[in-house]
Amino acid sequence: MRRNLILSILLSLFAVGMAAPAMARGPLQVAIFAGGCFWTMEHGLETIPGVVDAVSGYTGGREPHPTYDEVSSERTGHVEAVRVTFDPSKITYAQLVDRYWRLIDPTDGDGQACDHGPSYHAAIFVSSPEQRRIAEASRAAIDIGKLRGRIVTPIRDATVFWAAEDYHQHFTQKEPMRYQAYRIGCGRDALLQQIWGGH
Repeated sequence: MRRNLILSILLSLFAVGMAAPAMARGPLQVAIFAGGCFWTMEHGLETIPGVVDAVSGYTGGREPHPTYDEVSSERTGHVEAVRVTFDPSKITYAQLVDRYWRLIDPTDGDGQACDHGPSYHAAIFVSSPEQRRIAEASRAAIDIGKLRGRIVTPIRDATVFWAAEDYHQHFTQKEPMRYQAYRIGCGRDALLQQIWGGH
């Protein structure tokens, strides 16, 4: 009986110890970025250490519950975007915004690489004055050298984010060959290399 009691106490302590790391993590935060094709943006953002989840979707427009066909018709006002959930103890919002710039061409006001039109416009969607302050400071920091005076990516107030259809989520994992063919054909990597170099 005593042995069972001791074993029960030890198992309880072990369970608490195992749960401690999850309990130690603070509240997660959310950021929303648009940068052309959401397949590419989701892939680039979800691989950043500290990012817990990345969801492809639509935001910034007028229509509720938009579909991919509706958004790509360019009549909804929505852009393809990615909602990022991140752990601020591992990556700050400022660091995330700095990484975002390296995933896009901030000088293109009509889309990204081979994708053009309103639904492919790049933008940072902020949900608080603090996010806006950080995003504006980050944009000012890259407005130097060959990019000086050429940054056109807007910082917009966040609106409702609508998750895209299931087949768009984690597309690079579901359709790796199709995604690679798209990415190579679009020429985005070469463009980003030209703008940012190896950084």
